[in-house]
Amino acid sequence: MYYTHFKNPIMKKILIAIVLISSIGCQTAKKEKNTESTTSTVENTPPVVAETHTEEATLTIAEQFVKNIETAHKKEAFLQHPVVSFSIALNFGGTEVLQAKITMLTNSSKIRIDKKDTSKLIFDGTQMYLCPVDASEKGARFDMFTWTYFFGLPYKLDDPGTIWEVQADRPLDEKAHATAKLSFAAGTGDAPDDWYVIYKEPNSNLLKAAAYIVTYGNTGDITKAEADPHAIKYTNFTTVDNIPFATTWEFYGWTIDQGMTKKLGEATISDITFLNSAGDLFDRPENAKIIP
Repeated sequence: MYYTHFKNPIMKKILIAIVLISSIGCQTAKKEKNTESTTSTVENTPPVVAETHTEEATLTIAEQFVKNIETAHKKEAFLQHPVVSFSIALNFGGTEVLQAKITMLTNSSKIRIDKKDTSKLIFDGTQMYLCPVDASEKGARFDMFTWTYFFGLPYKLDDPGTIWEVQADRPLDEKAHATAKLSFAAGTGDAPDDWYVIYKEPNSNLLKAAAYIVTYGNTGDITKAEADPHAIKYTNFTTVDNIPFATTWEFYGWTIDQGMTKKLGEATISDITFLNSAGDLFDRPENAKIIP
């Protein structure tokens, strides 16, 4: 609120009595005017709901859905750490498909994967490298961005290019979970045609599961991808620096009508560690080749 002050150049010789009379008259008039204004407002306008002046008061339902998950996963605290690393052991159909240590900036802009077979994948924010040069590059780009995305998903829900649509509650573990569909604007990331259906746990607000399609590797064929959606379910949560992380990822088939169907695989996440700096971890190593 702003106040404006006016100065009245009244001559010093004006009688005090006149000043007093004028002052009393003005105050009386103002009081009557204020009384009339208040009465008029009460009679002619509907009750006004008090403004809360909180951020939540201005959020849409979809934005509040995202906000609840981010708060439950301590997004602000997570991003205060520059670097995080974790070990992953991934099995599908009883076959080990990946065992590695993954290191990434918490904003996901740089990634390093040190595999059990001693090969390395590095994304420096612009270019992706594979070391050594004779290592197989099959699935390299998929490995680089898929598993880090699943790990960082609770912190990426409001990234640029994300589009949200609130959907009906869906059952999971014999409880109704609020769900919303996440899709992407054209040109977002490697696979902008991908979509996710995010499940929010009703009590904790943790991201409990996500159904998804994979267009990358399907030559961008969204019809083929949508014919075979999968889902990831996050379980066995632990905390590191008071930040919750799922240490088990379960993968399932998924349909719109049935939800999760046959279990397809599982990943174990361990040794979650925050680092104070990246050093040269994301620099191009010797004996490396570029992955387009």
